[in-house]
Amino acid sequence: MTENTKPAPADDEIDLIALAKTFWSGRRIVIRSILICGVLGLLIAIFTAKEYVATTIMVPSGSDATSKLGSLGGLAAMAGINIGTATGSDLSPTVYPQIVSSLPFQLELMNTPLNFKELSKPVTFFKYYSEIQKSNVLLKYTMGLPGLILKSLKGGEVEKIVAWKENEPIELSEKQREVRLILIELISLEVNAKDGILTLTAKMPEARASAQLGKKAQELLQRYITEFKIKKSKANLDFIQQRYDETSKKFETAQLLLASFSDRNKNVSLATAKTEEERLRSQYNLIYGIYSELAKQLEQAKIQVKQDTPVFTIIEPISVPTKKTKPDRPMILFIWLFLGGILGTGIVFGKGYLKTIKKQWNEN
Repeated sequence: MTENTKPAPADDEIDLIALAKTFWSGRRIVIRSILICGVLGLLIAIFTAKEYVATTIMVPSGSDATSKLGSLGGLAAMAGINIGTATGSDLSPTVYPQIVSSLPFQLELMNTPLNFKELSKPVTFFKYYSEIQKSNVLLKYTMGLPGLILKSLKGGEVEKIVAWKENEPIELSEKQREVRLILIELISLEVNAKDGILTLTAKMPEARASAQLGKKAQELLQRYITEFKIKKSKANLDFIQQRYDETSKKFETAQLLLASFSDRNKNVSLATAKTEEERLRSQYNLIYGIYSELAKQLEQAKIQVKQDTPVFTIIEPISVPTKKTKPDRPMILFIWLFLGGILGTGIVFGKGYLKTIKKQWNEN
């Protein structure tokens, strides 16, 4: 039995040696594959644009007007003002990313002026990516080649940039669509619905530009959220303000009419004069009652707008990043060298298996 079990290790040893010989005989293919992939990796590492990331963390919350006004509830009730009955409109934090990706938001963000080292004066985000920013040469003539061919076939048409106007359908030009796709990749908002934390990030080829873009996106987001939250109460305030202004004019007119009539008829005891005075006084009292009630509602509406206005707590403010996040050139080169080694080894051993399969095919 000992003599029968000895050949097995010998077969295994012969197989390992054969694999080693196959690899050694194809070492030139492996080296060439590593060199080719290494050159590709080096080109990609060189031509990949730098990327700086500016981040801000904030927590939007409802105004603490309720708690502040709680101690004033008794005083307000004595004045006839109820500050605890109205409720503000809620906006789920899960909707915030939809605000960032909305067309009006992005069109405003495209007009953000940014500073770049190679430029003497600030330029807008749209102008930088539509006219100034040089595209990646390697990607332009490989993956972007079909687009270049289509543009050349269309010819050098002058494109009209369409500005967005409120209450009109939004119509984007081709350049605006292209820049919008870039903007979607550079601006992102993560929402922690459980804790209510918003993390806004802005990516740009330069550190200062990324901070400026992130700051503008933060300001726009705060403004949009505030407008959404106070829209209902603000509309109510505007309506009451208009009615109050109209009634105020009527009240002043009625007050002047009554005073003027009283001055003209101080010593008059005629019944017609008394009747006219009673009529003017009744009209004055009626308008005064409406005016007084609208004044109370106006104050209540102002309080409600304040109460609905969210407060943004900035946990991490926007700052100019000191280090770039991309590209990691050594890692890119290492990955491509590793892929080159795997590809070359696969070709060497694949050729051996193909020869074996071809031989068996011919024998059969």
